[in-house]
Amino acid sequence: MRTFTTLAGNSQKLDGGAMFGNAPKALWNRWMPADEHNRIRLGCRALLVQEPGRNILIETGIGAFFSPELKSRFGVQEEHHVLLDSLAAVGLGHDDIDIVILTHLHFDHAGGLLSAWRPDAPCQLLFPRARFITGRRHWQRAQKPHARDRASFIPELVARLEDSGRLLLLDEGDGPPLLGPGWRFHVSDGHTPGQLLPEFAMPGGPVVFAGDLIPGAPWVHLPITMGYDRFPEGLIEEKEQLLADLVERGGRIVLTHDPDIALGRVGRDERGRFILSETRAEARRQAA
Repeated sequence: MRTFTTLAGNSQKLDGGAMFGNAPKALWNRWMPADEHNRIRLGCRALLVQEPGRNILIETGIGAFFSPELKSRFGVQEEHHVLLDSLAAVGLGHDDIDIVILTHLHFDHAGGLLSAWRPDAPCQLLFPRARFITGRRHWQRAQKPHARDRASFIPELVARLEDSGRLLLLDEGDGPPLLGPGWRFHVSDGHTPGQLLPEFAMPGGPVVFAGDLIPGAPWVHLPITMGYDRFPEGLIEEKEQLLADLVERGGRIVLTHDPDIALGRVGRDERGRFILSETRAEARRQAA
């Protein structure tokens, strides 16, 4: 039997204007109120999928690898590695994880692979037993980033993943090796080239980890994009295609950055706009 559990990682506060792109503050401030510094609350949520004999982790959040100066700059709220606490709460350590799926390698999605910052020691790569899965095209981007998104990558993490000998790069169109039946990947280029969004089958309908294609509930609205997105118009088309497909199949999405909503079923309202229903603040060992 396959089950899934959403896991909290370290949280952030980031500029609301950057997170909502060209949407006016009068609109997005109703969804996610800004503080006195124009920052909004954001989660960095991971997803644990458990199958007989193995534990699969989708993303690791931002973690706690930043120095105090960079934690302040990027609005990281906690000093310790919250994801490790979340794993412990379900009876696991990072060394119990068999596979880590990385939708992409931006620091707020992959930084949790590293141990917490210490003034007298470099960060270490965690998850010593895990195979790491990401897309080959995105890996090439991480190795040679564009000037616009270079700051989103962690060069030492890229090097450590490569040196681990446990990195599996997927070419688009490949079946999901290691994962087996009931798994597939959606490819998205709008936020960053070669982002891979994993989907797995469940009795209650397929579940997709929506990554930065749909980072939170407000971004289900088609015109809403982030200032961080590389190709916003293409992202909107990708989002429409995925959401329409999930409506047809009764699917749900997991939201990595929404501070309050972890999971929701995709539907349409009376005007045909995409919405989320049956939303949950967390999912614990969901089997249906």
